[in-house]
Parts: sequence; structure tokens; C-alpha cells
Amino acid sequence: MKIGVLALQGAVAEHIRSINQTGAEGVPVKKVEQLEELDGLIIPGGESTTIGKLMRKYSFIDPIRNFSAQGKPIFGTCAGLIVLAKDIAGGEEPHLALMDIQVARNAFGRQRESFETDLPVKGMEKPVRAVFIRAPLILETGEGVEVLSTYKDEIVTARQGHLLAASYHPELTEDYALHQYFADMVKDAQAAVKL
Repeated sequence: MKIGVLALQGAVAEHIRSINQTGAEGVPVKKVEQLEELDGLIIPGGESTTIGKLMRKYSFIDPIRNFSAQGKPIFGTCAGLIVLAKDIAGGEEPHLALMDIQVARNAFGRQRESFETDLPVKGMEKPVRAVFIRAPLILETGEGVEVLSTYKDEIVTARQGHLLAASYHPELTEDYALHQYFADMVKDAQAAVKL
């Protein structure tokens, strides 16, 4: 099972290390053609406007939308969550517009307001260690979007079918439970294709 990490900007190596911990193979994705070999894709944190520009520059937008249309799972963390969202508060143009959520950028303030916490996530036995760095927030969810966790009554993890989004950086910890959750989503999607 191959899970790619979009390697345009952000914490790519850390995500790959976490994926490898799940028994899947983590692959840095720098070319559109690589998407064909993948079973799942992670869009990492970084700067959402920069990631969006680079995705347009290297023609990733439509191929990733097609990847999603095939039911292949995509996981967006921090800026990756913003890239997945259909609506970005403040009028910024959406990037992939795949997930029926409205998000606010830098909702937790600047770098110095970064923090770590143990976050209970629906469907997982133990809380996930979550690192929030200039994290975005999910303001609203559309139909079919399941809220998996909140922090101080704000939505920070959500799922819509084969799409998973987290406001924080699960890859910056030794806890790879959320990557395991995503790897299981990929496994389930593979099994559904074979039926």
C-alpha cells in the first residue's frame, strides 16, 4: 500500500516516517504522474496560499480532484486542511474545494500561540497527541461531514467519506495513531474497489 505526501512544501519527511510506522509505504510526491501509483495522499502543513500556488504551477489541482473522484483517500493536515476546504473565510479562493467545510486560517493566532495537547478523537481508543502551530479551524461543516474532535468547542478534526482533515500536526509527535487511522481508511477504500 502506497501513501503519497505532496512534497511541494511542509513537513514531508515527518509524514513519511509516520506512514512507514503504519506498515504502508510513504512516498514524496513531486510529479503529477506519481498519483497513479498511489492508494492515498496526504497534503501536509506549510503555508496554504503557497501550497495552492505551487499546485497550480505544477498542474496538480485537477489530477488530485480526479484522484479524489476515484474514492482514493486524502488527508489534509494544518494548511492541508485549508487546501481541501470548499470555503475559506475571508474570501480567499478555495484550492481543491473537495471537502464541504468552511475554514478560518491562523485561527489560533501566530507562532508563539503554538501548543500541544492530548486530543480525544472519535473512533480511536486513546487521545491523539496534537501539535497546533498557527492552526486553522473548521468553522462550519456541511452535510455528510462527521466531526471527529473538538478543542475548546472548536472543530479540529473532521471526516467526509474518504477525506480526512486535521487542524494540527500529528506528524510532529511520536504518536502515529492518526496516520494509522488514515492507513485503515486507505485499506478500506482498496477493499471497496475490489468488491
